[in-house]
Parts: sequence; structure tokens; C-alpha cells
Amino acid sequence: MNSTILQTATRYLLPLLLVVSLVIMLQGHNKPGGGFIGALIGAAGFALHGMAFGPKATRTALRVDLVWLMAAGLAMAIASGLFAVVEGSAFLTGQWGSVHVPGFGSIKVGTPLLFDIGVYCVVLGVVMSIVLALLEE
Repeated sequence: MNSTILQTATRYLLPLLLVVSLVIMLQGHNKPGGGFIGALIGAAGFALHGMAFGPKATRTALRVDLVWLMAAGLAMAIASGLFAVVEGSAFLTGQWGSVHVPGFGSIKVGTPLLFDIGVYCVVLGVVMSIVLALLEE
């Protein structure tokens, strides 16, 4: 497809969809959302990009090999569960700690965030693999 209107709209919508995607992913353990829904929103933005500019340009825009993205996401999700095992709890039990960030003070972080990031990477990789395969046909 070679639509100037779609290409122009995509240049504005992709960054907006990616920001919304990350916000949804980050609020996942406190409010509705999480890695799965956030990744679907991000994949929708990249799918729009693929329809506007073609699959080759979208692979370049992704800047990462999708197989490696899925593998890294799966490793993160598994690692988030292993923190609990090391502490003597059941697999995937949330573990919390605080990190001091200059300018922000002490921020409470936990393994659910690591799990959500892992799910985000896996879902984004799987959905984009399917979308790009369909666009290449």
C-alpha cells in the first residue's frame, strides 16, 4: 500500500501507541493492564507501520531480531519466578525491594515488573512475527 495519508498518520500514531503500550504495561500489577495487553497495543502500532511502509521497513523500525526478543522475554519471565525460589518461597511469588534513584529517592520495585516486561517481549515478538509473515505474503 502506498498511501500518503496512512504513512503520515502512522508517523504520529506509532510513537503514541508505543507510549500508551508502555504505560499500560507498567501499571499492570496495580491496575488493569500488564505485559500482554501492553504488547498487543505496541504490536498494533507496528502492524500499522507495516501496512503503511511495508514489512522490510517495519523490521528495520523494530531494531531487534524477533526470535531474540521472544527468547529474552521468556528468560526474564522465568528469572522473575526464580528470585522467589532463591528466597525460599514458591515459584513466581512476588519479591519486593527498593532501589535508590538519585533525584527520585527510594523506589519500590519487584519481580512482577520483571515478569510483565518478559511477557511484553514474548507477546510483542510472537504477534509481530505473525503480522510480518502475513504482510510478506
